[in-house]
Amino acid sequence: MIEAVSCGGVVIFRGKILLLYKNYKNKYDGWVLPKGTVEPGETHEETALREVYEETGVKASIVNYVGKSNYSFVAPDDTVEKEVHWYLMTSENYYSRPQKEEFFVDSGYYKYHEAWHLLKFANERQILERAYSEYQEIRKNNRKNNFNAN
Repeated sequence: MIEAVSCGGVVIFRGKILLLYKNYKNKYDGWVLPKGTVEPGETHEETALREVYEETGVKASIVNYVGKSNYSFVAPDDTVEKEVHWYLMTSENYYSRPQKEEFFVDSGYYKYHEAWHLLKFANERQILERAYSEYQEIRKNNRKNNFNAN
């Protein structure tokens, strides 16, 4: 068994969530959140920001740690046990471009209910639920603070 650690982000701009569409030789296709493998010497935060940028072209900022997901899959020679650490992130605009070298063919921002239904994997939908709930709570608190400051 191979153990692997990845990090990624639920990137939100004006309430919409950034997704990527991957199509690998028509064997694997579907909408996913940006994530990737931790490189030697990197923190989880650095990995998440780097992977979001590499896969989507988006320069995101971390708001908070959301949690982790675990899953396994069969590789040609072994089973891979993967742990993914997720961060709630924001971006400055709607710009994104999919990383073609990693077989991403589309990217874009989607409303919550669209993103939830588009995501291929249940564990990513759970992370999206957690991150979006936190995003809404932060927005609610910011509105209260802005109101109380006036």
